[in-house]
Parts: sequence; structure tokens; C-alpha cells
Amino acid sequence: MSLHQESQQPLVSVIIPTYSRPEYLKQAIASAIKQTYQNIEIIVCDNCSPENPQALVASFADSRIRFWRHQQNVGMLANQQHGFKMARGKYVASLHDDDIWNEDFLAKLVPPLEANSELILAFCDQYIIDANSIINHAGTEANTRGYKRDKLAKGIHQPFYKIGLVDKSIPTAASCVIRNNLVDWDSIPLEAGGMWDLYLTYLCSISGRGAYYYPERLTRYRAHEQADTMLSGSRDVQAKIRKAKSEMFCYQVFMEDSCLQEFRTYFQHKWLEANTTLGIGLLRSEQIAAARAYFWQALNKQKFNVRTIAALSLSFTPRVLAHNLIGISK
Repeated sequence: MSLHQESQQPLVSVIIPTYSRPEYLKQAIASAIKQTYQNIEIIVCDNCSPENPQALVASFADSRIRFWRHQQNVGMLANQQHGFKMARGKYVASLHDDDIWNEDFLAKLVPPLEANSELILAFCDQYIIDANSIINHAGTEANTRGYKRDKLAKGIHQPFYKIGLVDKSIPTAASCVIRNNLVDWDSIPLEAGGMWDLYLTYLCSISGRGAYYYPERLTRYRAHEQADTMLSGSRDVQAKIRKAKSEMFCYQVFMEDSCLQEFRTYFQHKWLEANTTLGIGLLRSEQIAAARAYFWQALNKQKFNVRTIAALSLSFTPRVLAHNLIGISK
């Protein structure tokens, strides 16, 4: 690509939030640098990793990279938001420090946005890879089907409430390019936590603009032991508690939005499900009274739910026996 062609391209800000994963971070940065779409800035936001990755970032010797390091750990969402607010580009795209983009990711998703000012985002499908960057083909197919991207038509979807908030087809955090000036990054509340990407999808969907789907796997999402969903023991319990609280907050907001009333029953179901999940997490953390409050809250809204009733029953079971049984309610 010539310098003239590059200068004609709008700037895209690539946001890479990172914490203590230097080997993966190196691969993520490399995949951003190798984009065939070259007019980019790469913003690496380090959440006060024990080992400062500044030298690793500097080793790329690429003037398009900007590095920011927090002096203390500010949490995942605040670190991500800081990157978004540093962005100078017409478009922004989030790249997790453990994920990888294909070289043509931006080259294929930016043009639809440039061609239609009524679009707020463009997104694609993704591969699932393991800790060694090997594609999990069965997992990839299951992921595509699970988020209904196998049935999703190429092109513009407007409105996109259902595919974004019910089917969750839009991987906002890893496989999406967003028009920067249409999002107030401060409007993502801290309570959204680990569900910030779903909340961002919500903000985009209520903008009234459209979303463009490119039905090709242009990114590689890593499933590995360091991810919240792969943790074990007490860290796993705390991750589940955090996720359930974030889900409850998001679905409460969605339920109350007048634009989304046709999906209110679905959002209420997910909110009740999160109540039970939070209760189970608290039960596993020996916070029995607090756990029961969430079980009762869930049952007050839905009179019969096997999972909730089983979990509530466990809260009255002697602790030694409960520890042997609690796996049925995870």
C-alpha cells in the first residue's frame, strides 16, 4: 500500500488492554501491526502488571504504538475504558491481549462503515484457539452455532436488538469495529463489569444505527486456563460472583428500557438466572444468609425453578454434605 493510499484511509484506534500476559500480548500486538489496513494507532493499556510490559511494547519499534501504564490496578473495565478514551481514530476496535486478528480484519470491516454513515459497527465471526494458538475446529463450529452467526445473513441489520442482546451474535470485545464519535465511553457504568461488551452492544443498538455482519472468521478468540471461565477453586467462585452481579445489573437496565419491551420476558429470565448463579457463588463462599436472599428473590418472581429450589435446599443442608452435593447446582 502506498503512503498516499494510507493517508486516504480513516484512522482506526486499536485498543489492547493487558494484564500480566506478556507472551500473549506479543502475539496480539504483532497481529495489529500486520494489518493490511495500515492507518492505525495501537493503544496498549497496562493494568499495573507485576512485570511492566513497556520494554516488550517498545521492542516493536513502531511509532503507531502508544503505551499507558496505570500506577495501580484499576479493574478490567476501567482499564478498557481508558484505552477507548485515549482513542483518536474515527473508528475503534478492541483487541484482547490474548486474542489474535487475521491480517485482513480491518481491511474487511472498515469499508462497510465508510460506505454507509448510518452504520455504527461492523463485526465478523471468529475462530476459537487454545493456549498454544491451535484452532479448535469443533469449538469454533459450536461457538458460531451457539451465537447463531451460522444463520445470520451478510450485510446490514437494523435494528439489531435481537441479534445483539438476545442472540449475542455481536462479539463487541474482540471481533468488531465501532464508529468512535457515536459512543460516550463514560456511559458504560462500572457495574457492568465483565459484561461491559454486552452493555456496549446495548448502547450501540439503542443509537438507532445499523450493524454490518461480515460472515467470515477474521479473528481468533483464545480459550485458556487464565480466562475467568477456565478458573478453578476460589478464583472460579469469585469470577462467577462478579459475572452474576454484572449480569443482574445489565439485564435490569435492559428490562427497564422502553425500546426493548418486546424482549422483557427474556431479560427477566436472564436476570432471575443470574440471581440464582450469584446465590450459588455466595453459597460456595460460605455466605449462606446472603445466598438465600438471592434464591428467595428468584423464587418470588418465578414460583418454580428446579435449579433455584435445589440450591436453596442445599443452603439448609449440613455443610459437609452440601460440599459433596453442590456440584449439581454450579
